[in-house]
Amino acid sequence: MQQLSTEMRACADLCQTCATTCFSEAMNHCLESGGKHTEPEHFQLMIACAEICQAAAAVLLTGIPQHVFVCHACAQICRACAQSCQKIGDMQDCVDDCSVCAESCEAMSATMQKAA
Repeated sequence: MQQLSTEMRACADLCQTCATTCFSEAMNHCLESGGKHTEPEHFQLMIACAEICQAAAAVLLTGIPQHVFVCHACAQICRACAQSCQKIGDMQDCVDDCSVCAESCEAMSATMQKAA
């Protein structure tokens, strides 16, 4: 089994944090707030973000080089979620966690050409 790098472990941790923020804190906030917070496009994006973050964390922890593909998708969805939460307003924790996760996943996916 391949040894996990410090960066891979850190990225997996950030992905898990982002998933937790989207699933519990942000979704609960949105359900309590209603209105634009629960519009399907925004709410579905938070669900997708939480799911891809969980998947990215799991794949990263396997140590396989193809983690770069999942990380690439995770970064894109996290960026979109951060933008949506920023637009909605009063969701700074989600914006911050999604942005940090996206940056980490972008760094992990930078080697995508090598794994192909």
